[in-house]
Amino acid sequence: MISTILLQAAASSFLPKVSAALCAAIVAFAAAFGISRLAKYVMEASARQPEIAGGLRTTAIIVGALIEGVCLFAVIVCLLSLY
Repeated sequence: MISTILLQAAASSFLPKVSAALCAAIVAFAAAFGISRLAKYVMEASARQPEIAGGLRTTAIIVGALIEGVCLFAVIVCLLSLY
């Protein structure tokens, strides 16, 4: 009886921390995947049309910053879900 109560108390304090850390890791991997795809397609477009490489680079930097901002926001939300 007491062991089940202790086990439930330990699980209730342990599982939210694990789930928040797992969520933050998934968000970080998703952001890395998104930025890698962005870089891949910008490189391909720059190779096809070198004259627009400057505009593509600027757009890629802006989009990459937006992806990073969303990732940071999602990680903060995951960590705030603990409290």
